[in-house]
Amino acid sequence: MTIEVTRRASFCAGHRYWRPEWTPARNHETFGACANENGHGHNYSVEVTLSGPVDPVNGMVVNLTDVDKLIQTHVIELLDHKNLNLDVPGLAGKIPTTEVLAGFVWDQLVSKVTVARLVRVRICESDNLWAECCCDDAT
Repeated sequence: MTIEVTRRASFCAGHRYWRPEWTPARNHETFGACANENGHGHNYSVEVTLSGPVDPVNGMVVNLTDVDKLIQTHVIELLDHKNLNLDVPGLAGKIPTTEVLAGFVWDQLVSKVTVARLVRVRICESDNLWAECCCDDAT
C-alpha cells in the first residue's frame, strides 16, 4: 500500500505575459491585463505531493522537515519575491503562466526526491486558478 502526503508552501512573485514577436495589440488581445507593461503579481501557493509506503518505524512516508527543506531550497529561494520573467534563469524566454510554472517546479524537484516518489506539483495562482503537473506513470 502507498500513501500520498502533500505539503503546501507559499511565495510571492510578479510576471508579465508577452510575446515580443507579436504586436502590442495581439499581446493585449491574447493576454488581456496580464500583458500590462509593468507586470503584476500574485501570492502563489505550491503543493508538493509525494507517495510511498509508510515506514513502520517512524510512521511516515517522508519526513516533512526534509520536504520543507527541499521546497525551500529548490522552489521558494528561486521564486519568492522575484520577477519570473527577469530573475529566474529557468524561465527565461518563457511566458510564466501557471501551467509553465507547475512544470518548472516539477523539474526542480523530481530528481531531488529520493525517499518517496513525486506524484504531483500544484501551483495555485488564486482561489480559482491552479495548474498541476503529475507523474505520467502514476501506478
